[in-house]
Amino acid sequence: MRLNLARVCRPQNLSRPLLAPTTPRRSYAFQAAGGPVFEVFNRRTKWLQKERAGADVERSREADYLKDEIASRVCERLLDIKRHFPRVLDLGANSCNIARALTQENPDPDPAMPISPPLSTKITELVAADSSETLLYRDAELPFNTSTDMTITRHVLADEESIPFGPASFDMVLSSMSMHWVNDLPGVLAQINNVLKPDCPFIGAMLGGDTLFELRTSLQLAEQERKGGMSPHVSPLADTRDVGGLLQKAGFKMLTVDVEDIIVDYPDSFALMQDLQAMGENNAILGREMGGLSRDVLIAADAIYHELHGNEDGTIPATFRIIHMIGWHESADQAKPLPRGSGDINLKDFFEKTK
Repeated sequence: MRLNLARVCRPQNLSRPLLAPTTPRRSYAFQAAGGPVFEVFNRRTKWLQKERAGADVERSREADYLKDEIASRVCERLLDIKRHFPRVLDLGANSCNIARALTQENPDPDPAMPISPPLSTKITELVAADSSETLLYRDAELPFNTSTDMTITRHVLADEESIPFGPASFDMVLSSMSMHWVNDLPGVLAQINNVLKPDCPFIGAMLGGDTLFELRTSLQLAEQERKGGMSPHVSPLADTRDVGGLLQKAGFKMLTVDVEDIIVDYPDSFALMQDLQAMGENNAILGREMGGLSRDVLIAADAIYHELHGNEDGTIPATFRIIHMIGWHESADQAKPLPRGSGDINLKDFFEKTK
């Protein structure tokens, strides 16, 4: 999918890369419970960034196009679950993008029904939790908060890495565009599984893999040229291959992990970085203050960006790789796959017959 600054959706493009990037990635070694947590992000810096974004109300609303789009795609996955959820947690709610998406028109209406209700009718109470009070309450006065189908309860956390709810507190947990800033991702997934009731789902989406590879490569080449070395200016992200293992290690069952790319067109790299700041998605790596970007490096990076990745119309593309995940809390009466080797149909014979 491709978005331009007018927020218009274009056909999906999943094979965009023009240059093999040297992308920093977060790899997770599965360790024993209680082991040390390797810190990558400064959580206080991220909190300050979100507070500043929420304080600039109009600008942050303009830059919410990406979070709104991903939240809508997370909510669409509820269409495949024929169940009502009395109490749902939105972990890392940002400006309540999921609540807004739930109250919009049903993206896949039933032709047999004259009026297809919004997805909010599937939920009684949505508990929206985030570390930033300013961002969480930014849109508290907007009409989507007055939905008669669903009650929105806002809850301010000290940190999303420490979920302050007891075991079996929720019938579903949702998370959109928040978990890629978590240091202890295995620990947070285990906490999410703990607050879920048996046979209840977790549905999440986060940035990962080769997100913003165009910006990464351009900054790396510009810094190498102007300074003779490189510093990390775009946050490392979890690799897609790790996510399924992390969900399984956290105790989730019936896992689903899929990846999609959303490409957004910008006039230049400065507009991209300004929007990232307005989203509260700017760099929060520990020690980032030591490697600031000078003006000449930024100008060189913009020129390299246009040369290597630019579109024919003079704009530049920015790729956001979204990792979607679904996992279910284990239950005794939950459907389970048959043991390996118990099948009575040979797949080779089946596919040969269908040719």
